Amino acid sequence: MTNVNETVDYAEKQCKNRGSRLTDKRKLVLSGLLRSEKPLSAYELIEFCKVELGETLPAMTIYRVLDFLEREQLVHKLNLHNKYVACEHITCDHSHSVSQFLICCRCQKVEEVIISKSMVKELQENVESAGFFLENPQIEINCICEDCR
Repeated sequence: MTNVNETVDYAEKQCKNRGSRLTDKRKLVLSGLLRSEKPLSAYELIEFCKVELGETLPAMTIYRVLDFLEREQLVHKLNLHNKYVACEHITCDHSHSVSQFLICCRCQKVEEVIISKSMVKELQENVESAGFFLENPQIEINCICEDCR
């Protein structure tokens, strides 16, 4: 990913093109996630913004901002851990595909990789054949990264 300021500027332009606005608080939270080396929960993000960025934001504000950033495809929620990461593809000009998240169980490092459309289709077919409906094809896999191995 490019530097944080460039990424936030790019995200701001994306939001403007979609008819939404990346406010100062939204920029602050996005910057916090971009600067963090691991996924953060809402409360960890509050502390990170306070300590690292000198800004105190209430929990409700953080949750509203995270909802917005997720809708704008600027961050992803890792459901297994109830934490958030900045999208690794914010500055890419291609449309966002389905992501697979490889999460190190030891250091919490996260790698976002794209799942092929054929794999998503196969997954959906397997789910439907079991009598279920695929609500979200995002996949999160607990792993051990190369550094921790």
